[in-house]
Amino acid sequence: MSKEKLALYGGTPARTAPWPRTFPGALDMGDEEAQAVMEVLQSRNLFRYAGPSDVAPHKVKDFEKAFAAHLGARYVLGVTSGTAALMTALAAAGIGPGDEVIIPAYTWIATATAVVWNMGIPIIAEVDETLTLDPEDVARRITPRTRAIIPVHMRGAPCNMEAFTALARKHNLRLIEDVAQANGGSYHGQWLGTFGDLGAFSLQFYKMITTGEGGAVATNDLDLYRRAQMYHDGGGIWRRDQDVADFVTFTGVNFRMTEIAGALAGVQLQRLDRLIAKQRAAKARIIAGTADICHAKGFAPRPSHDADGDVSVCLVYLLPSAAAAQEMARALQAENISASTLFDPTKEDWHIYYHWGPILGKRTANRLGCPWTCPYYTGEPDYRQDVCPRSLDLLGRAVHIDINPLLTDADIEGAVAGIIKVASALL
Repeated sequence: MSKEKLALYGGTPARTAPWPRTFPGALDMGDEEAQAVMEVLQSRNLFRYAGPSDVAPHKVKDFEKAFAAHLGARYVLGVTSGTAALMTALAAAGIGPGDEVIIPAYTWIATATAVVWNMGIPIIAEVDETLTLDPEDVARRITPRTRAIIPVHMRGAPCNMEAFTALARKHNLRLIEDVAQANGGSYHGQWLGTFGDLGAFSLQFYKMITTGEGGAVATNDLDLYRRAQMYHDGGGIWRRDQDVADFVTFTGVNFRMTEIAGALAGVQLQRLDRLIAKQRAAKARIIAGTADICHAKGFAPRPSHDADGDVSVCLVYLLPSAAAAQEMARALQAENISASTLFDPTKEDWHIYYHWGPILGKRTANRLGCPWTCPYYTGEPDYRQDVCPRSLDLLGRAVHIDINPLLTDADIEGAVAGIIKVASALL
């Protein structure tokens, strides 16, 4: 097929309608969420612990119990955001001055800033072809100062949790899973967020299920749960509905989830499996429909540590070069298929360490440069923009296509036709 037939070069698009927007939980909201929120408003008990009504809805507590049951975890704590979940998990794990925490080169910057605001030092490691944290590179970056590893299940794909569990055990490290972009995913039949000491989840607007902003922390360890409770509630673990009289308190912050957020989260949780099932079916059909052209033209979907456990929020193809990826992404956009490359050095994107100016420049709100200048820290982190060249190469060659539960048969068929059309002409 010639380039002239591509919409990018004046041809007729494979699809005429815009690609459905990707807000899975938000676009599936309905009367159930409205009713749950109205129950809170009518009770006037917007605060999870107290209010003017004698009959409080207890929406946050109900969500925590339901999410714990869903995960098969002993404890879940609702918080105000995914970043708050990471900060709470790190605080519960005791991360502080002088401690190094290994994180991936490809993750939202909050994974790094959460470490910094617990006075730890983020150490950036490579991702592998799954675009998740590479266990072999993590092993190379472990030092006597390393205290924790944060595998991030990026863009719905599970990390190699078998390898990270073994690494954490071997080196006596805390394992904290960042599940912000993979809520509802699994690895070999076990829910993501339950492999490590703690799992951090996001309920932000773009995530699988949402409260607008919100998050949760999961753990099976009672002491870690108590520490998380204390940290997220200003040290308020003394509240009378908590059986923690024997626990020594420490200072904390305020990351308490509101009853309105709890109401939304409880209803949205009931939708999670159905939304993911739709995404998985759509992604599987596009992969199957483009298998022949991938084989013929020498490109392929990114591999997975467990394809069955992938949340399928996206489909990523790895192209032979960054130039080919950029042209393919532009061509797919012209065919009305939501596509982009994952790394472009000229376009700032805080999902890529390369663009983390505040981290690479060691800049925080305090004038002294802590935690990097903290006298307890004796290392020197490598924050060069090319510190993870393999990650930049992989991300630069990656073409990302959004998948969401709203895709119709026509959308899926149009996507297959468009990908075949573009790849035939360009590769």
